[in-house]
Amino acid sequence: MLFDSHTHINNENYTDEQRQALIAEIAASDVSYVMDVGFDLESSMLAVKHAQANSWCYAAVGFHPHDAKHLDEDILVLIKGLAKKDKVQSIGEIGLDFHYDLSERDVQRYWFRRQIQLANELKMPIVIHSREADQETMDILKEEGAFSRERQSWFPEREGPDGNPLPDSRVLLHCFSGSKELARQYVKLGATLSICGPVTFKNNRKTQEVVREIPIEFLLVETDAPYLTPEPFRGRPNKSPYVEHTARRVAVLKGIPYEDAARITCENAKRFYNITI
Repeated sequence: MLFDSHTHINNENYTDEQRQALIAEIAASDVSYVMDVGFDLESSMLAVKHAQANSWCYAAVGFHPHDAKHLDEDILVLIKGLAKKDKVQSIGEIGLDFHYDLSERDVQRYWFRRQIQLANELKMPIVIHSREADQETMDILKEEGAFSRERQSWFPEREGPDGNPLPDSRVLLHCFSGSKELARQYVKLGATLSICGPVTFKNNRKTQEVVREIPIEFLLVETDAPYLTPEPFRGRPNKSPYVEHTARRVAVLKGIPYEDAARITCENAKRFYNITI
């Protein structure tokens, strides 16, 4: 049982034939659930279409910081409409990316806030993209109430590593690449961290330390396909069945059987996204 908690079947570079072949491959694989994550209006609409057509697929809708420059209030209304459709489980991926600056930073900041506000209005989980903007991402999330007691009250508490209940903010740091210190801060705020392919790279000690440090109750696995392919397929386009290799690496770092890592991270993702089947 595997849950690819963040992928892009909706990637604009796929031909229709390639997309259908990918869907068939996922359906025939050991992956039980996939979250197809939007990054603009068209991709969000396509994610909803995929979720409605495939029992194992669910959707997140929103605007990536790269595409924030194309968002306006009218389009945000359309995103809100998509968010209310069946099998749409989250607002995302949203956030800040100060590496490429494909949208101006003030534009990124404004639409990041507006989409957090939308998620709060709809009482939905949030999927975060953050690159070279660690502190500001956290600051904005705090300022917009993403970790507030009110927001936490909307969602059931999660079971902590000692069996005691802990608040859950339903905020996911997708493809987490920060330090273990930052990871600890997010866990204290009730966030969840998603681990992707680079954890399998031998020289990626930073993310490996995060996995060792953070209780597995706070971890998901993902591909971010077609990007960030894990070993042993590094250099090829990523795809959801490769999430197995990330889960296997998490198992090794946690010192637990692979089957347990796959099952626990799948259960964590189902819980995060409010999936009950």
